[in-house]
Amino acid sequence: MYFENNRNDALQNKFGILGKSAGVQAMLETIEQVAPTDISVLIAGESGSGKELVAAALHKHSKRSHKPFIIVNCGAIPAGIIESELFGHKKGSFTGAQIDRKGYFQSADGGTIFLDEIGETPLGTQVKLLRVLEQGEFLPVGSSKSMRVDVRIVAASNRNLEKEVDAGTFRKDLYYRLKAITITVPSLRNRREDIAILANKFASDCAIRNQILFKGFSEGAYKVMSQNRWPGNIRELKNFIESMVILEKGGVIKTDVIYRYLNAESTPTELNPLLPVKLDKNVDQAERELILQQLFMLRREIAEMKEIMARGLATPRGSEASADEYNPDLEVLPDDHVHEAHAEESPAILNPQMLGNLTAAQVEKELILRSLERFNYNKRKTALALQMAERTLYRKIKDYGIAKEN
Repeated sequence: MYFENNRNDALQNKFGILGKSAGVQAMLETIEQVAPTDISVLIAGESGSGKELVAAALHKHSKRSHKPFIIVNCGAIPAGIIESELFGHKKGSFTGAQIDRKGYFQSADGGTIFLDEIGETPLGTQVKLLRVLEQGEFLPVGSSKSMRVDVRIVAASNRNLEKEVDAGTFRKDLYYRLKAITITVPSLRNRREDIAILANKFASDCAIRNQILFKGFSEGAYKVMSQNRWPGNIRELKNFIESMVILEKGGVIKTDVIYRYLNAESTPTELNPLLPVKLDKNVDQAERELILQQLFMLRREIAEMKEIMARGLATPRGSEASADEYNPDLEVLPDDHVHEAHAEESPAILNPQMLGNLTAAQVEKELILRSLERFNYNKRKTALALQMAERTLYRKIKDYGIAKEN
C-alpha cells in the first residue's frame, strides 16, 4: 500500500493531475504508458472533467514536447470555415481570402494538435482528418497540391461517438482509427474522494494569486462538497471554490457558507439531488431540512432576479443592492453551533402536501410560528433550531405580526 501511494503521488506530480481515486490512478497509468509514443489518442469524458489537462500531459511527456501544442475547439468553429481553420487556404480561394493562410495543422507541425469536441466536425471535414491520420497529408482550401505534416493527433469528445457512428453523424473509419487508445476521464461525481484534494488546490492557488488569506475548510464543508453532484465537473468546482475564497476571504469556510453558495447556483429541479440530507436523522428532521432548503433557495432566486451580478455569479455579497435584502434573511449558524440546534427537539413539521398553494413567505411564517410554539416562544432556541440569526428572527416576528397567544 505504501508503494502504491508513493507511486500515485509521483504520477500526480509528474502529470499535474490531482486525484487518488481508482479512476484517476488508472488514467495516470495509461497516460504514462501512452505519452512517449506517437499513437493517436481519443479522450472521452464529460464537459469540464479535465480532458485538456490529459492532452497537455500527453504532449508534455512526449518526444514532441519541444514542439507546438495546438488546441482547437472544433465545436466553436462555424462549419463553413472549419476546413480553412484546420488546413489553411490559398489566396483567392474564396471571398475574403486575400492572402495565403496557414491552418492549425501546419502550425502544429512536429508537435501535437488537440482536437477538442471532435464530434462537432462536419462529415466532409472528417474525411480530411482521416487522411491526415493515415497519410500525414492534407489539401489546403483552394490548393491542388497536398502538404505533408508530422503531427500527433489527440482528440476529445463529451459525446458518445459510438452512438454518433450509429446515427450516421460520425464516420466509422475515423472513429476506429482514433479509438485505438482511449483514455476515459472520470466525472467528478465518480471520484468524490478527490474533491477535498481539488478544493484545497483551487482555494490555495486562488488565495496566492489574489493575495487573500485563506484559512481552510471545515470538515463539515468537505462533507457537503463531496456529496454534491457537480454536473459541471472540475470546471464547476473550481469556479465555485474561487468565488467563495474571494467573497468570504479571511475566514474558515464552513457548512453554512457551502450551503448558501450551492443554493445560489441551483434551480428548483436540481436542489434535492444537489443538497444532501443526512441519513442519520429521523424523518421529521430530514423533512424539515428539505423544506427549509427549498425556502432559502426560493428567497435567493428572488434576490437574484432583482440584480445583475458583476461577476455573473449568484452570490449575495457582490453588490450593495442585495446586501440588505439577502444577507440578514439567510444567515445560518456556523458549524460549531449547529449541534446545539440539533440537541433540542425539532420544531413541528409542515405537511409537504400543504405547501403546494402557499407562498414562500407563508411557508416561512408557518415554520417560525410552529417553532416558537414548540419552544414555548424561547427565541434563542427557535433561532438555533431554524439555523437563523436571532436578530433576524426578531425582525421576522415583527414583520409577520406573530404574537404569543395567551
